[in-house]
Amino acid sequence: MNLAAESHVDRSIESPDAFIQSNIIGTYNLLETSRSYYKNATDLLKNKFRFIHISTDEVFGSLGDSGFFEESTAYDPSSPYSASKASSDHLVRAWHRTYGLPAIITNCSNNYGPYQFPEKIIPLMINNAINHKPLTIYGDGLQIRDWLYVDDHVKALYLIATNGNIGETYNIGGRNEKTNIDVVNTICKILDKTLPSKHIRSYVELITYVQDRPGHDRRYAINANKIQNMLGWSPAETFETGITKTINWYLNNSVK
Repeated sequence: MNLAAESHVDRSIESPDAFIQSNIIGTYNLLETSRSYYKNATDLLKNKFRFIHISTDEVFGSLGDSGFFEESTAYDPSSPYSASKASSDHLVRAWHRTYGLPAIITNCSNNYGPYQFPEKIIPLMINNAINHKPLTIYGDGLQIRDWLYVDDHVKALYLIATNGNIGETYNIGGRNEKTNIDVVNTICKILDKTLPSKHIRSYVELITYVQDRPGHDRRYAINANKIQNMLGWSPAETFETGITKTINWYLNNSVK
């Protein structure tokens, strides 16, 4: 199960080399190692073996105001990060078709939850808020993302690993479309209740708008009907329940 990747868009813009090495060359190395294992495995092990490649909805590029990413949506990556992930997806498909490696690809929406590295937007905003640092918003903050709670993602991956069809692609989405500014406002609102600041009336006062980043996609949204219809998966967490659990975890595990 290949969950490993360099995954922060900002860093991919500044230093794309690490993303090429990890996401493309790294996936190639995993594929070749798996192919060697699979080639020499017993029939019993071959029947059980799966190469599950976890990718992202960012490979599809940017959506307009309506519609959803489907498994059949053409790839149109915008950043070095998404381009490197798109490349790794193509490698996995090629190793399946050329060498018969039993592979499955998943494309998920934005994950969030406990233990997430603090460079990501949700833990970054939580930690910055409780430390009274600026909550920087790119552009107008109206970029839309579909948010997927990590436990829901894990349950989907387990179903795919145990019951998914070889050679298939499955989109995994949280059905929680939110603008970036709405996400930050929600975090501020919850923190105002759970950890009132002694220095400002509301954490929203820390919101600071900065110049938009290059190639910033406007909207992502996933159609997850395939995994729901074929494997019976649907997200259990709403954004409201998931973000509350996430904030509570970071309040108990904050980065000073």
